[in-house]
Amino acid sequence: MAKIIEKIQKPTLVIAHNKTLAAQLCSEFQSFFPENAVNYFVSYYDYYQPEAYLPANDTFIEKEATINDEINRFRHAATHNLLTRKDVLIVASVSCIYGLGSVQDYQDLAIEININETIKRDKFLRKLSDIQFLRAHLDFKPGMFSVFGDTVDIFPPSSNDVFRIEFFGDEIEKISRVNPFTGEFFEELQSIKIFPAKHDITTNEKIANAEKEIAKDLAVRVAELKKSDRNLEAHRLKTRTEYDLEVLRETGYVNGIENYTRYLSGRKSGEPPPTLLEYFPDDFITFVDESHITIPQVGAMFEGNLSRKKQLIEYGFRLSSCRDNRPLKFTEFENFVPQMVCVSATPGKYEFEKCAKISKENFYKISAQKILNNEKIEMPKNFTEQIIRPTGLLDPKIEILPTKDQIKTTLQEIKKRKKNNERVLITTLTKKSAEKLTSFLSESGILVKYLHSDVDTLERIEILRELREGKIDSIVGINLLREGLDLPEVSLVVILDADKRGFLRSRDALIQTMGRAARNENGKVLLFADEKTPAMIEAISETSRRRKIQNDFNKKYNIIPKTIKKEIRDISPGGKNKLVEQIKKVKSDKVPEMIRELEQKMEIASQNLEFEKAAELRDEIDFLKAKDSAT
Repeated sequence: MAKIIEKIQKPTLVIAHNKTLAAQLCSEFQSFFPENAVNYFVSYYDYYQPEAYLPANDTFIEKEATINDEINRFRHAATHNLLTRKDVLIVASVSCIYGLGSVQDYQDLAIEININETIKRDKFLRKLSDIQFLRAHLDFKPGMFSVFGDTVDIFPPSSNDVFRIEFFGDEIEKISRVNPFTGEFFEELQSIKIFPAKHDITTNEKIANAEKEIAKDLAVRVAELKKSDRNLEAHRLKTRTEYDLEVLRETGYVNGIENYTRYLSGRKSGEPPPTLLEYFPDDFITFVDESHITIPQVGAMFEGNLSRKKQLIEYGFRLSSCRDNRPLKFTEFENFVPQMVCVSATPGKYEFEKCAKISKENFYKISAQKILNNEKIEMPKNFTEQIIRPTGLLDPKIEILPTKDQIKTTLQEIKKRKKNNERVLITTLTKKSAEKLTSFLSESGILVKYLHSDVDTLERIEILRELREGKIDSIVGINLLREGLDLPEVSLVVILDADKRGFLRSRDALIQTMGRAARNENGKVLLFADEKTPAMIEAISETSRRRKIQNDFNKKYNIIPKTIKKEIRDISPGGKNKLVEQIKKVKSDKVPEMIRELEQKMEIASQNLEFEKAAELRDEIDFLKAKDSAT
């Protein structure tokens, strides 16, 4: 992906199916393009309970949400860079197909100021308030501004730094970028562009026009409900909507403003809402990573959102316009991304039908038969395979063994790998079996832990780190392919009960899980099964096909496979992170605020399995807390 981006030199969107993968990709791309604007765009909710009504027991559930300020900053940085730079790469989850607010309004309402420009300070402060910046009192957070005499500090929602504007009378004398915690000066600027503190923002003129349209549609809907003798619903809708209009008129914003997106953006009913995709120029390119999962996920978003909205409309909680606050339909998504590259080790139905004009099932059945007959497999015309690895590593060897002694054999295999300072991943089908197997192996002298969704995220970080360091020999899990594991020390993957039917033992799941052993030159997979299921046959055939291509290439060019070398970074108290160097300069009254921000960053890192980064942040927090106690 990086080489294509380097070659075409266009703004790029990379879509991943979850936050964990998106974070890992973003980190990778930042290392490939250190001078470019590489940003992370995912849902900013730590907790989100959407507005809903349950008619069966007459229960209305208010919308509840906790916004993560750090992720919100990432989102603003993405839109800011898209509108100000060309060298932009955004790594996003499917959040990118949800409504975001009009790009035109976001751009038009931005405030641009220059050195020596004449503007009354009070007028400037009103402009900041108009674009939803709040005046700071105790806390000073992104999306706020503070005033000290002739100096105005602005904390943009897209940055970790603060813009300091110094006035001399009505003239802007100096613009600089400073650290919000230490006050440390970074650079002097000639001009800056301040984008709104919220994406859902619009002009007073559009609000006035929207009010008229909302009032008109409200009158029509209330009349419909009364005609159907549903006076309660009519009264409820009228009261709620008129309250929203009053708040919107006074402040330019209202909680639930997304339900009026259509009116504020001037779009017609049924038209797609403004999304992140509209912030991109026309010639951008899209990569869909792990497309066999991501594409179906994008396609499923619209219907899931619609079913909830129907109840709100039917029972007078919202106008029908709330339906237009929605994710894109899949056909709309396709129209926005005309240049799309799907990336996957196991392409899905969409990719085969779109590129190969053949069903996925038929392709793999034909391929498996050709491999058995020692015939060459021709890939579809629009498929590009990257089978050869720079390290010369091969897809793992695969061995099938009976289930009768699978636990005993697994124990023996772990002991063999332990002697070679290598690690083992074991997949089971249930949490209970994972925990039981972990207990058995532990009692047998193996250093082992289990990993599944009930394990706390910070504990998960420690488990992965311990595996790499050799403090444990093996991890037992259920769906390890979804854990974002990239562990070169792992030379063996054990799949228990491989002949069971279901998602975790499907062809694609088996191929992906077996790939966990492809980072080590001694990579091997043990499948415990009493029969060969069609999924097993096709997965083994495909892995064997890839291994043969890799092996032939290595022989031709005298390449010796080498295990990936991936540094385990040394994390010491106080850390080596640049931030720690600044900690000593932090003013005492700023320490609690900085601790809160670092704790947010640590939580994001832990959720995304960035265990080295989370540990660094934890050490920085401990260092700050010690300083806070001392003062």
